Amino acid sequence: MQKRQRWIRTIGAIFLSLAASMPLVYAQDLQWRTAISTIAPPKYAPGFSRFDYVNPAVTKGGTLQIGSNNDTFDSFNFLLAKGEMADGLGNVFETLMVQSQDEISSSYGLLAEAVAYPDDISSATYRLRAEARWADGTPVTPEDVVFSFEKSKELNPQLQFYYTHVMKAEKTGERDVTFTFAEKNNRELPVSVGQLTIVPRHWWEGTDANGNRRDITRTTLEPPMGSGPYRIADMKPGATIRYERRPDYWGANLNVKVGHDNFDTLVYNFFSDRDVMFQSFRAGNIDYWWENAAKRWATAYDFPAIRDGRIKREELLNESASRGVMVGFVPNMRREKFSDPRVREALNYAFDFEALNHRLFYDLYKRIDSFFFGTELAAQGLPTGQELDILDSVRDKVPPSVFTKAYTNPVGGDQNRMRNNLRTAMDLFAQAGYEMRNGRMTNTRTGEPFGFEILLPSNIIERVALPYAQNLKSIGVAVTVRIVDASQYTNRWRARDYDMLYNAWAQSLNPGNEQAEYFGSAAADREGSANYSGIKDAGVDALIQKVIFAKDRDDLIASVKALDRVLLAHHIIVPSYASQASRIAYWTRIARPQDLPKYGLGFPELWWSADAQK
Repeated sequence: MQKRQRWIRTIGAIFLSLAASMPLVYAQDLQWRTAISTIAPPKYAPGFSRFDYVNPAVTKGGTLQIGSNNDTFDSFNFLLAKGEMADGLGNVFETLMVQSQDEISSSYGLLAEAVAYPDDISSATYRLRAEARWADGTPVTPEDVVFSFEKSKELNPQLQFYYTHVMKAEKTGERDVTFTFAEKNNRELPVSVGQLTIVPRHWWEGTDANGNRRDITRTTLEPPMGSGPYRIADMKPGATIRYERRPDYWGANLNVKVGHDNFDTLVYNFFSDRDVMFQSFRAGNIDYWWENAAKRWATAYDFPAIRDGRIKREELLNESASRGVMVGFVPNMRREKFSDPRVREALNYAFDFEALNHRLFYDLYKRIDSFFFGTELAAQGLPTGQELDILDSVRDKVPPSVFTKAYTNPVGGDQNRMRNNLRTAMDLFAQAGYEMRNGRMTNTRTGEPFGFEILLPSNIIERVALPYAQNLKSIGVAVTVRIVDASQYTNRWRARDYDMLYNAWAQSLNPGNEQAEYFGSAAADREGSANYSGIKDAGVDALIQKVIFAKDRDDLIASVKALDRVLLAHHIIVPSYASQASRIAYWTRIARPQDLPKYGLGFPELWWSADAQK
C-alpha cells in the first residue's frame, strides 16, 4: 500500500479552512495573518520561537540511510505528472505555508510570511519573506510563484482540476502574489494555494551545463535547484539518490524550521523487492523501517540486533490520529461489466477478510468499513439529525438504502459463512442478469462470461489477491492477477487501462475540495485523476459541494458522514484492511524526539544522528 501512496504528494497535503490569527501591521485594509486554521485558533502566536515537539538542542550531522520500494526514478521535475518521480524531492522544494504536526488544521508561513483575504474570500494574497532565497542566492519572487502556479495547472491534470476555481495568480506588490478565485466563500481555496510547491522560474527558463535550454514540460535527471534545506549531490537511477544539507540554507533559523533537517546527508536506496529491502535493513544498510507486513512483524524480528538492543521496535498511533483511509480492490466502473452496483456488491461477498487476517496477518488488522475509517467522520448506524436532513435534501439522487440500511461488510472466516456469502454473491449476479453456464458466470443478454484482471504494482498484495481470485473462480468468475513494474502501473492507471486496481484514498480530518478529485463526476474521465473507480453520480456531486461549503465544524462532519454513507452504498470498492498503529523499527544510531508530535512521526525531518551527539 505504501508504494502507491505517492499521489498523496500532489493532492495529499491536509486541506484546511481559515481562521484569523494575530495580524501583522501593513499599510493595507486587509488583515494579514501569520497562520491559518479551522477547528480552533492556531496554537502558536505570531513570533513563536519553535514548534513544541522539536528538539532545538540537536547537533546536526551524520547520514540517514532510507529504503525505497519504488524500483527506480526517471524524473526530478516536481511539477510534471509524467515519469517516476524521485523520492525525497520535498527536501529540495518548499511551499508558501507549512503545517504544524501537533494540530489538526494549522499552517504557518514558510516562503510566505503572511496571507490576507477579503471577507467574501474572492481572492487571497500571500506576502513572501524578504529573506527567502533560491540555492543560487537569488530571491524567491512573486514571478516564481505565478510561474509555479501556471505550470502546475498546465502540466499536472490533478492540480489543473484541483485549482479549477483559481482563475489566476498575479504579482500585486514587490513581494505580494494575489490569487483570484472564480467562486466566493470557498474557505479552502486560500489554503490550497498556500500549499503550492514553488520552483525557480529563472532556473527553468535558463540553460544547463551543456548550454541546452531547459524544458519544464519534459522529465529530466538534471539535479534541480530549489529553496529547501537540501540539494541533490549524487544519484544513480535504480540505485540511490544522495541529498546533502545546504549550509547556506536561508530558512535554517525560521521558527517553523528550528529542530528540523538534522542530518547532513540523506541517502535513498531503491529496491524492487521489499523482502530484499528488509534484509538490507537487518544487515544495517538501512536505518529505518516502516513495517507493512503483519506476518513479518510477528515472526521476522528475532535476530541479534533486536536481541541486543541495537534496533528498537515501536507501535505508534500518532499518524492515525489525524487521518482516515480507504484501501482495497477498486473496479473500473468505466467498463460496462462493472456498471451495475449489484455486481460490485457481489464482488465484496467473495472477499474473506477474516480468514486472511487470521492465516496471514496474525489478527493484527481491522476490516475497513468507511471512506474515513478510524475518524469521527465515519458514518455509523442509520442517519439521524443533521446528517439525515442533508440526505433528505438529496433524497431523489441517492440510493434509498442509505436511509434504511447501515453499511456492513460480509463476515467470513469459516466454510459455512463463506458458502453463504458466495451464495449471496451469486444471487446478486442473478439480479444483475447473469447465470451459470458451463461453470462460468455469464451475461444472459450478451452471452459474455464475466471475468477481469487485477492489476498490481508489486507482489506485496499478491497473497491477498490470489485467494480472492480463487473465491471468485468458485462462482464462475475468471480473475487473473497481473503484476507489472512501477512505471507501467503508473502509466496504466493514469490512462484508465485496467479492470481493477488495489489502491487507496487517504483522508484528512478536514475534507474539502479534494473530494471532487476523488469522487466527482468531472474527474471521472480525466486522465490521471484520483477518481480511480470512475464514479459519476449526481448525488455524490451534490454532497461534495455540501462538504466544500460547510458552514461550520458540525455541518462539515454531518456532510462528510452523508457522503461516506452514499459512497459505501454505491460499492465502488471492495474494502480490505488497515492497522491504526504505525509499526516501525530503527537502528539506535538514529534517534527521535522523546515526545513525538501528536499527529505524526516526524520522520525524517525531526529525527537526528545519535552518533553526531557524542
